[in-house]
Amino acid sequence: MANASDEFRLASSGIDHEGRLPRKYTGDGQGAKKNISPPVEWYNVPAETKTLALVVEDIDAPDPSGPMVPWVCWVVVNIPPTLKGLPEGFSGKEEEKGGDYVNIKEGNNDFKVPGWGGPKVPSPGHRFEFKLYALDDELRLGNKVTKDKVMDAIEGHVLGEALLTAIF
Repeated sequence: MANASDEFRLASSGIDHEGRLPRKYTGDGQGAKKNISPPVEWYNVPAETKTLALVVEDIDAPDPSGPMVPWVCWVVVNIPPTLKGLPEGFSGKEEEKGGDYVNIKEGNNDFKVPGWGGPKVPSPGHRFEFKLYALDDELRLGNKVTKDKVMDAIEGHVLGEALLTAIF
């Protein structure tokens, strides 16, 4: 049995010790300290991993007209497993980064734009789920990447899944 230190896991140095997502990562931040993508780090990526995919959702997003529907904040695909994480403020700057970052692609959030979209949260206590998928293949999703496309494409290719939940 694997012990916790060998486990594929996801963390964020941006989340405080109470597990809270600071305001600067949401649409409720102030000025330039607003809608910054949070830093994420991962550990113990499964051996056969070719690429990683990250999906972040506000799972308590209220839809006034219906049931709770998760709000997609961030979709990032084709992250090389050689990377140990993504730095704070990575979103929207992937073109500026060469090397290991060159094939990374950000998909559309539920604001219908690529990159991190920290929602404006009407009430506190929302849970943000960060899910990192270790995949045995690269994703070829065309120009417009969405969570739904990613979920369809990774079917049968997931070697491991790491979950991190933060509260705002």
